[in-house]
Amino acid sequence: MNAENIDISAAPSGFSERIRTPDLSRVVAAARHRLPIFLITAAIVFTAVMVFTFLKTPVYSASADVMINNQHRNISGLTQVTSEAPADSTAVDTEVEVLSSRSLASRVVTQLHLDRDPEFNPSLRTPTALGRVLGAPSEAFSWVVNTILPRPAKSKLATDLLAKKKFDGVVDNVIGHLTVDRVGLTYVIKATFSSEDPVKASRIADAFAQQYLLDQLETKFETTRQASNWLNQRLSQLRGQVEQAETQVARYRASNGLMSAVGSSLTEQEVSTLNQQLATAQADQAERAARLSTARSQLRGGSNGDNLAEALGSGVVQNLRAQRSTVSRKVADMQQRYGEKHPDVLRAARELADIDTQIQLEINRVISNLEAELQVSRQRTGSILSSLGRARGTLAGNNTATVRLNELERNAAAVRSLYEGFLTRFKETSSQGGTEESDARVVSYSRIPGSPSSPNTSLNLLLGAVLAAACGIAAAGAAHFIDSGLSTAEDVQRKLSLPSMDSVPLLSSTGDANSSESSPIDWVVEKPLSALAEALRNLRISLTHSRLDRTVRVVALTSALPAEGKTTTSICLGRVAAIGGTRTVIVDCDLRRQNVSAALDIVPVVGLLEVLTGQATLDQALLLDQASGAFILPLAPNRFLPKDMFATPEMERLITELRERFELVLLDTAPVLAVSDTRILGRLADAVLMLARWRKTPYRAVETALESLERAGAHVVGVSLTQVDLRKQSKSGYGDPGYYYQLYSKYYVE
Repeated sequence: MNAENIDISAAPSGFSERIRTPDLSRVVAAARHRLPIFLITAAIVFTAVMVFTFLKTPVYSASADVMINNQHRNISGLTQVTSEAPADSTAVDTEVEVLSSRSLASRVVTQLHLDRDPEFNPSLRTPTALGRVLGAPSEAFSWVVNTILPRPAKSKLATDLLAKKKFDGVVDNVIGHLTVDRVGLTYVIKATFSSEDPVKASRIADAFAQQYLLDQLETKFETTRQASNWLNQRLSQLRGQVEQAETQVARYRASNGLMSAVGSSLTEQEVSTLNQQLATAQADQAERAARLSTARSQLRGGSNGDNLAEALGSGVVQNLRAQRSTVSRKVADMQQRYGEKHPDVLRAARELADIDTQIQLEINRVISNLEAELQVSRQRTGSILSSLGRARGTLAGNNTATVRLNELERNAAAVRSLYEGFLTRFKETSSQGGTEESDARVVSYSRIPGSPSSPNTSLNLLLGAVLAAACGIAAAGAAHFIDSGLSTAEDVQRKLSLPSMDSVPLLSSTGDANSSESSPIDWVVEKPLSALAEALRNLRISLTHSRLDRTVRVVALTSALPAEGKTTTSICLGRVAAIGGTRTVIVDCDLRRQNVSAALDIVPVVGLLEVLTGQATLDQALLLDQASGAFILPLAPNRFLPKDMFATPEMERLITELRERFELVLLDTAPVLAVSDTRILGRLADAVLMLARWRKTPYRAVETALESLERAGAHVVGVSLTQVDLRKQSKSGYGDPGYYYQLYSKYYVE
């Protein structure tokens, strides 16, 4: 609805601003309003926590501490096959995951036979009485099915899969009881296991720590074994490659004449030897040539060869020279003794000449021998040169083949080096067997817990209280925010943008004696100074002064939904006004219910419809309420007409006549959302009062009804809350006059 189309003159100036001012009292009032929801929710939550705490089976927790070694011993001094675990944060976190892994849990389950423990194997648990009751139908059905229907034989694979599934379930349960955490930023890992049995908890926690160390050692053993096997296989391959490479080198050497000894090839050695022989031969040839040349030079100089070195060194020449010296001395002696003509002297002279001839012949033979030796030396030098040339040609060919040989030798050397490296590593790896150490150690085995770790009764109760309070606050807050009802005048102003007229209290909540046994319409007559009567007088005054542009005589009382208290409010308001001296008439305009007649316990013969149809006059239809002096224009029973009687000139004339004859005309109408008649009547009335049941009627419904009335041209002067419980309103209705009821209730007397 548009607020500018609503007359809010009844609202005090600045009221809309004041109701939005934050106030601690408003919060306290809202809390008191939702206190029952808070208490009920909190009680339910706290009771649930207590039941859970006291019925939960006690659980004991035991912890074993494992430390990751950041220093390692190298007993053998050899490079380890398996790398040591680095002592950094990531590595420690990784070991935490390993310690809580399924593989390790499976080993613990197998070692301790936890698959036979009912705590971890649900199939072995004895069902409780409740479980037997709930499971009886299922067991009966299974028995019938298994008895009547043939069951196919399970295969071994299906049996194995079922067993594995059960075992995996046990492992999952064991892991669910295990907690592995790193202790701060240290290298210590705490493995905590929880169980219903404290001894079992300690035993399983220690088993996890031991299996963790054993798993590390077995992993290293397995790694070393696999490395040794792989190295052995690799060595076998490399051994064959070395043999093949060396065979290729030997074959290539043999096929290309590259045989060698003492680090060089035979051809190289041959060339070297020939070079040495050639040098020796050439030197010998030069020497012999020089000796021959010297001898010839001496002979050309006139020498008889006596001074030749070869002659001087000849034993024959030396003997002949010794004989000549002897014969020469003999000839000289005989010449001196016998004279030159003496036959003995001549004979001695011929002997001396023969010796000289022999010496000369020997000298010639020596020179001839020098020439022969020189010739032999030249031939030898030539032969050596020829052999050297051939050897050098062979060496040149060998040098070309050496390129390929070098490649083969390098390949063989590389394979041999790789083989030797793998052989060394294989020996190192083989020698490491049995020297592996775990990367962790147990620094503290678990103690058998003396008290359960769960449930922690005091903590649970404390948390339960906190949770109960939180849930209670949440429930109260949710109820507050989803509450669509109208509780106070402030709610009316804030949600509907309309003035809040005076509320109509619930009679039983006013605190008046015997109020709970009386009807409100009788009470206002019997107790004209009661709280209910005073509230209705205030409402009448508010209605009378709700419009400044005209006098309010005709007031239509309506609501969005049925059972909002329209008829009761109309009758009580009319009786209070009549008792106060105001000429008042109450018109029953609810054609379907005819509630006014029922409330006053009257059975009229004629009524409103008869007046509109001309079957009776207004005076014939009006009834006097003897208790208050108010007049009643009822509806005769069983006189419903399908024709829209309110949208007729007769109805307008009737309203005009009532306005002239009475000071206050109260139209008790039907709910706006249920019947369209009220929209027409609202347009004919001077003011329309919307009634809403306290904390019951959704404000969205009231808002929709107000929009309908606005479109019909009705003037809604405000909203009045009915059936207000003053006791509750005085405790939680901050922002409403009823909040202060306890302070002014003493002014009301019976």
